[in-house]
Amino acid sequence: MKLPASLVRSDTVTRKEKWLGYLLGPAGALLLNAVLATYLNVYYTDVLKLTPLWGGMFLTIFPIVSKVIDAVTNILMGQIIDRTRTKEGKARPWLLLCAPLVTITAILLFTVPEGSDTVKAVWVMISYNLFYSFAYTIFNMSHNLMVPLSTRDGTSRGGLSVFNQITTIMMSGILVALVFPMAVMPMIGVDKSKWITLMSVLAILALPLTLLEYFFTKERVTEENAGEKQEESRFSLGQQIRILFTDKYMVLMYVYFLVYTIGTTLKNLGLVYYCNYVLGTYNDGITQMLVSVIGGVPMGIGIFAVWPLAKKFGKRNVTMVGFLLYALGSLICWLFPTSLVIVLAGQFIKNIGGLPCAYVFMALFADCLDHLEWRKNVRMDGAAMSIYNIIAVAMVGIMTGVFNWMLAAAGYAAPITAGSVAEASSWLAANGQTAQVALESLKPAADGVLTVALQQPDSVNWVISFAFVGLEVFTGIILAVILWFINVEKNIAREQEEIRARRAAE
Repeated sequence: MKLPASLVRSDTVTRKEKWLGYLLGPAGALLLNAVLATYLNVYYTDVLKLTPLWGGMFLTIFPIVSKVIDAVTNILMGQIIDRTRTKEGKARPWLLLCAPLVTITAILLFTVPEGSDTVKAVWVMISYNLFYSFAYTIFNMSHNLMVPLSTRDGTSRGGLSVFNQITTIMMSGILVALVFPMAVMPMIGVDKSKWITLMSVLAILALPLTLLEYFFTKERVTEENAGEKQEESRFSLGQQIRILFTDKYMVLMYVYFLVYTIGTTLKNLGLVYYCNYVLGTYNDGITQMLVSVIGGVPMGIGIFAVWPLAKKFGKRNVTMVGFLLYALGSLICWLFPTSLVIVLAGQFIKNIGGLPCAYVFMALFADCLDHLEWRKNVRMDGAAMSIYNIIAVAMVGIMTGVFNWMLAAAGYAAPITAGSVAEASSWLAANGQTAQVALESLKPAADGVLTVALQQPDSVNWVISFAFVGLEVFTGIILAVILWFINVEKNIAREQEEIRARRAAE
């Protein structure tokens, strides 16, 4: 089947390619994923009220089991990409396929039918795996390979990495972290029908934007090797993994990403709960917005500052120093978890430190792929990215399960809904619970329904604080130490020249 051609014709990276292919194109799917990363667990615990299901074990076990499936599909997708041969590249064609799949499966995540707990559990498990283990796996693998496969030019590759990350920061740092807590969440509360409407709109938006990413990207590295026999297809999966893990830089990058993902996953899961219970009032529209805006301001500054610093001092060096600041900011927040002013200051420092990692990681990863190609005379983009994604999805599943288990074990109580203050007061008295804020101060939704958050025990607030600010004190220090040994940039320019000369000779 003939695929639609890329609208990028130039042999060098163009401005249109940066803005449409790497900034705007991925925005839809990344926005959807950012919302899910922050709020899907909230939907399960607060809207569907699945925390007590199977003695608290459903939300503990199901994410972990699902991510085992996701890990397998990532391996398969990596092999498929490495064996894909088209004029449009080996990763880009899959963006075209996944565009409608992401939309459909995302809608299914929220359209959980009413019925018994068993019906809900089965729907949640199936829809979750259709989205994460199938549709989003295809998108994520293909999307993440666009920077490494776009060009070998270090400056252009770094620029694309920055543009790519700007989209992620805009989606998670502005829309999800600012607009959602301030305007969206207070409006939809725990109303299931409103959640379905909102998420359906976001899912549909992802379709045309993902197609835009397909049409305005170009795999120049793949085209460079198009006339040659693709050596990676001769290796079995086991052989490919052995080759990848004989390179010290690839091993260190995977360990680095593993530690980073553990910390950021728990942080993302804890954000909403931390702002709702430890710092503020449930969906007050202010607390989470302040944490996100004050903490996220450095991300906007970083667009202009990070890449010049990385070019001058090295991607590794700038990122390493950044993680020491990252750990310091997290420590400040952890020492004073209930003080909004101090937490805002700590979040600002932490995000200053996180800038280099946010903007240049994929460029550093691409350097490691080039180094591996220089050593072994073979590119294994799909296999390398499948391991990268396996770490991401496995840790998301494991840490989601761990977080939900910690909440359940600590005694987390989901909010309730009531038709009036009198009804809510009666329920609280009958169940021995206390509202987090005075019932009289609550504002009902448009349909008159009150959402009443329950006061959490100290054990729950400690779990939430550790997840959001405590763990990254340790991961920040560990990441700085790991980066000390990743000095791939030292000889990468020479190695890339030797690769080009080798290709020309062959």
